[in-house]
Amino acid sequence: MARARSEERRAEILRATLEVIAERGYRGATLGAVAERVGLTQQGLLHYFPTKEALLVAVLEDRDRWDTGGGRVGDEEGAWRLELLGSLVEYNAMRPVIVQTFSALLGESVTEDHPAREFFTRRYTQVRAGMAATLRAECGDTLPGGLSPERAAVLLVAVMDGLQYQWLLDPEAVDMPGAFGDFLGLLKGPSDGPEAP
Repeated sequence: MARARSEERRAEILRATLEVIAERGYRGATLGAVAERVGLTQQGLLHYFPTKEALLVAVLEDRDRWDTGGGRVGDEEGAWRLELLGSLVEYNAMRPVIVQTFSALLGESVTEDHPAREFFTRRYTQVRAGMAATLRAECGDTLPGGLSPERAAVLLVAVMDGLQYQWLLDPEAVDMPGAFGDFLGLLKGPSDGPEAP
């Protein structure tokens, strides 16, 4: 019972952290602000997460678990089908706070001293490998446009993340799921079906 309550409390803290980071950015988010939001003292919060960096990594890992239903994003063994990637983009369009937090942290993480830099570097290595495995399984060793799955994977990840930024800035003008579907169509090349008259 105590363990279940502890897990509930950790989940509550992670949700509150997402909100605070979305509002203030990582550098502006304080442990005190998170603690206040969940009704704890800062010392009480440190019982669950010993440092701000540990809390940040837990938030990012949780976000990836939500996206994959418990697996790791980009695991080659659990490579996504391309249609499921489209579903993930649709799902992200329904949760702007999480997308905003992820995007803000990603942008901040490019600085040398950011505590999430290692997480994102490792994550992108895994994601590119997983996307390449997906593309190879569905399209073979060469995509219709002549790209290898590894080269196309870099573009696929860039489109997913770039669309998120554009959508966050102007959600009325950017149809994130539709644009991603258009890009998948370009990657796969023309269908083999009969041409329209």
